[in-house]
Amino acid sequence: MAVAVLSAATALVLAPPASAKMFFGNYNLVIPDRRDFHTWILVATAPCRDENATPIPGCISAQMIPQPVAKASYSNINATLADGRYTMVIDNPFGLRCGNIYYGPVVPTHDVYSWDENTLTGEMTSTFDAGCDGAPGGTLVYPFALLRL
Repeated sequence: MAVAVLSAATALVLAPPASAKMFFGNYNLVIPDRRDFHTWILVATAPCRDENATPIPGCISAQMIPQPVAKASYSNINATLADGRYTMVIDNPFGLRCGNIYYGPVVPTHDVYSWDENTLTGEMTSTFDAGCDGAPGGTLVYPFALLRL
């Protein structure tokens, strides 16, 4: 009987939520397919505010924090909500990693993150003017998930 109760309690605690929702707080930004040695924390801190300090509906003020900070940039951004999707834009000076992932050259990217407000899953579209080793510019798309910490 004790094993059955423990098993049921464990299943309830470890079961994934049926859906998520964007709240203020800290999120682990998981981008499994991107060639990068960083992990990222998205900190959704407060509603965006206009010049009169009035909250802007459908907008979250946020920070992107790299872990580790080495060869990465911390960003303050706004994530805007439209049609059930949040969008934020970051111009990343270290976006595309070439050669040695830790010490090799980097190429700046224009990154657009877009995710569903309920499932917290989406994609990051990364655009660059020139690729690694003189390759032409292009666009890469990476799926990601936000996991509340």
